[in-house]
Amino acid sequence: MVVSAVINGAGHEPPQAGSAEWQAIALPETQLFGTDGIRGRVGDVLTAPLALKVGFWAGQVLQASSPSVGPVLIGQDSRNSGPMLAMALSAGLTAAGLEVWNLGLCPTPTVAYLTHALDAVGGVMISASHNPPGDNGIKFFGAGGSKLSPDLQRQIEAGLRGGQDGPSAATGWGQHYHRPELVSQYAESLQAPLRSRVSFSGLRVVLDLAWGAAAEVAPQVFRQLGAEVICLHNRPDGDRINVNCGSTHLGPLRAAVQEHQADLGFAFDGDADRVLAVDRQGRVVDGDYILYFWGQLLRQQNQLPQNLIISTVMANLGFEHAWLQQGGQLIRTAVGDQHVHAEMVRQGAMLGGEQSGHILCPHYGVSGDGLLTALHLAALVQQSGLSLAEWMDQSFQTYPQLLKNVRVEDRDRRLQWHTSEMLQEAIAQAEAAMVDQGRVLVRASGTEPLIRVMVEAASEELTHYWTNTLVSVVEQYAAC
Repeated sequence: MVVSAVINGAGHEPPQAGSAEWQAIALPETQLFGTDGIRGRVGDVLTAPLALKVGFWAGQVLQASSPSVGPVLIGQDSRNSGPMLAMALSAGLTAAGLEVWNLGLCPTPTVAYLTHALDAVGGVMISASHNPPGDNGIKFFGAGGSKLSPDLQRQIEAGLRGGQDGPSAATGWGQHYHRPELVSQYAESLQAPLRSRVSFSGLRVVLDLAWGAAAEVAPQVFRQLGAEVICLHNRPDGDRINVNCGSTHLGPLRAAVQEHQADLGFAFDGDADRVLAVDRQGRVVDGDYILYFWGQLLRQQNQLPQNLIISTVMANLGFEHAWLQQGGQLIRTAVGDQHVHAEMVRQGAMLGGEQSGHILCPHYGVSGDGLLTALHLAALVQQSGLSLAEWMDQSFQTYPQLLKNVRVEDRDRRLQWHTSEMLQEAIAQAEAAMVDQGRVLVRASGTEPLIRVMVEAASEELTHYWTNTLVSVVEQYAAC
């Protein structure tokens, strides 16, 4: 089936580049691509006409930049708006002459893995990750399965804004195929490195699937490796994805781990590219701890070049100090797994990630993968003979860290917060008062209408005082 017919009516061509219909699609004045693709509220920023146009220009860019001549893969999480955006994107991509393989419901890392494994021109994931059900997003992967480079994103956006000349009519029609059976190849790729080394027999695991993309594949993989699995929020549900569950709401997982006396629990976000864990005592094992534990194992196996871990500005000072004391190195980047990945490539690093649970390990995967990370953390526990709680007891003490969000709906004002003298003076005052006893991070979210304020200090008192002080100043700025 040629999907463009669904968008435009059977027998009608899609709007031509440069036509009045094509140029009529409204775009925000600020940059469309954020920290992780294009993301926003469906019907506001994200519409079918925009997705059609994005698909067309992405098709042009992907074909020009890819050494392969394969298809483009599309996956989606469980959001109700996913099928609409998938069809619109497919229409644009097929109008650009590309063949589209639609994987259906799957985690974001499935698209990355299969793009690499099948020599695809590129991949697209339709998901807003941990955002609420009314949001959605479009994430691109280039040939090889890595997140699309900022340069290629700029080329797509230039086309969207009329900064490039496109063909006046389609020179060839691509086709669209449903290929959900390919997800099993991804599941097998997760198990293969572990099957000969470890069995999860006797391991009781709780999985919070967040009503999202991992609802089907995650329990299947854990059970096939021998684990006893207890599931929470384990159906695809577009109305409830991420709502009071998953990696951003750990209460249900903590309660379930303790109720069922499980060995450990894992909570995924809506598209399963991140994961957080909980030990049997209910303690949260975030990305800093996961990097610390996995880094120790890789170092023992001589698989961690220069004992180097790449993390972000959000990484806790307690983690950094503990890793340095073991002779390790830590390099921080801006927030976002694409920044972590870029630095890993520059440094030749084999482990990196974010406190929020995005973990990258090129030994086993081409992208951040929550399910892959959960499997390897569970394997570490099984092979060591120690519980996750015992690993936590032997790790490090985190510095008190507090993160608060201030909602700022005005996108331009949110992204230009750093131009405010009032805010800059308040930050400088906080940093001067804490000296080397703490640090401050204020940033605009690249995925939500928020300005985030994080303070980390040697004491809870300092942390709360300066967080609340800075939040008050950000709220004044937002109200101006």
